[in-house]
Amino acid sequence: MATAGVHHFGLSVSQLDATAAFFTDCLGWKLAREVPQYPAKFVTDGRAVVTLWQTEAGAAPFDRRKHVGLHHMAIQVDSAAELASLFEQVQAWPGVSVEFAPQPLGAGLARHCMFFEPSGLRMELIWTP
Repeated sequence: MATAGVHHFGLSVSQLDATAAFFTDCLGWKLAREVPQYPAKFVTDGRAVVTLWQTEAGAAPFDRRKHVGLHHMAIQVDSAAELASLFEQVQAWPGVSVEFAPQPLGAGLARHCMFFEPSGLRMELIWTP
């Protein structure tokens, strides 16, 4: 018996609408489903699905060095040019905080950047040749 890949990631967010808009309007993902009673929104790029779940008011932000949980979410892009172009959109997006701009990942040809989206989730864009 073996697994067949990741089905989806469920993320708790403090700003559901802003985070969903970041995925759909900035990254070009599609809204796949909503659950207004929770509330929650599900977004997809056609391959991956991310479920976004609204936290209660006053929820404590995640600290990757002090809490067990998601360190960051990495999203692959198809080229170094696409990484640079998408990073320009990301860094200009309201509520985004950039950790670092696209740079080499180690000694290889891969490049990546890190940032925090509007709810404070740490994210990475990565290109691997």
